[in-house]
Parts: sequence; C-alpha cells; structure tokens
Amino acid sequence: MADKPELQEDPGRRHFLRDVLASAVMVAAARGGIEVAAPERSSAQTKLTPDEALQELLTGNQRFSSKQMTSFAHDLSILKENTLSKQEPFAAVLGCADSRIPVELVFDQTIGHIFVARVAGNIVTAEIIASLEYAVAVLGVRALLVLGHSNCGAVKAAMKADGVPGQISALYAHLRQAVDQSGGDLDGAIKANAKIQAQLLRTSSTVIRDALAGKLRVDAATYDLATGKVTLC
Repeated sequence: MADKPELQEDPGRRHFLRDVLASAVMVAAARGGIEVAAPERSSAQTKLTPDEALQELLTGNQRFSSKQMTSFAHDLSILKENTLSKQEPFAAVLGCADSRIPVELVFDQTIGHIFVARVAGNIVTAEIIASLEYAVAVLGVRALLVLGHSNCGAVKAAMKADGVPGQISALYAHLRQAVDQSGGDLDGAIKANAKIQAQLLRTSSTVIRDALAGKLRVDAATYDLATGKVTLC
C-alpha cells in the first residue's frame, strides 16, 4: 500500500489558531483577575502614528456626517480576499451595543479597518479589556476610542435605577460613577461615562498602559444621534 502523502500545515490557519488561542488565554486570565504577558506581535500592522490614527477616524466621521462617504467605493471582493488570513486594523473602538451606532459607518471605514468591541453603555469589563489588549498587543492598533452616544438607554436606565428584568441591572454598577458625577444631567452622565471608561482602559491593563508610551493613544468621545458627529470629550 502506498504511503499517504504528508500533510502540510497551512500557515494562515496556524496563525489564525495562534491568535484565537492567545485571545482565549487573555480572556480566561482576565476573568480570574490575572494579568498575563501579551502575545508577541508578528509585525507592525500600520504605519500610522497614534495621532494620525485618531485623525483618520475623525476625518472619516466628517465624511459620514456630511454625507460624503468613500468607503462604499472600496472593492469588497479584494478587501475580503486580503483579510482572509489576517487583520490589520489601524484603530479600535469600544462602543455601545445600540443599533443606531454602526461603528464602521460612523467613521466611514470598511472591512478590516477597525477592531470593534460593543456592549451596552460602552463599559469596561474583564472581557472587554482582554479583547482590546488583543487589538493593541497582537494587531498593533494605534488609537483606541471609547465612544458614548446621545440618549444612551443604558445610562438613562442607570440614572433611574428602576427594576428591570433579567440581568440588565448588572450594567448599573459600571455606570454609577458617571451618574454620580452628572448631577442628574443625562448628557453630562454620557460624557462622563466615556471619559471614565477610557481612563479605566489606561489604568487597568498593563498591556494598554505600556503601549501609551508612543505606540497608542486612548481617547473618549460621544456620538450625536441627530447630527452624526463625533466629538472628543
């Protein structure tokens, strides 16, 4: 019987599995309150500086809010082909889960450009930190933006602190500091929350904190549902 041909491992699949495993390890460690060394980044993912990466987001939002978007002109088939085995986002955004804030559209970006984490109230949890550490340490994003938005239902609910079904009230504790600082003003609470969550990212992760020395910037901003404009806090 002829020998079976030796199987050759696909490098793309190997890198993908490595990245998935690295992410899983960081999430598990974060849940246990343990910080682990970040996986080694294979190469520089973007030539943008942190300031340039943030400006790229803001310029894209200007195109979005003025109805002059360019992202739809990109050849999606080429984008998909180029991102099958790797991703090279230049920025990461922590946004609210609200359906009215589609992050890629808001910044006029497309496939592979932004690493997005979304959760109601754009709050920082262990799982969110783990995900964004991956974006910083492995993918090499240069800007990390916490994006709140006007009329945020999560913040509004936390201000009322009414009884709610299921586990919705678990959000309240993460939003309490912003609510306390707001003096009862919803817009003030939304802005304060974005700034508080951004500061948590800067201080709660050694991976992110170390990257702030010239490799990354972390900012807070709010999105106006009426105008479509993003404003830094």
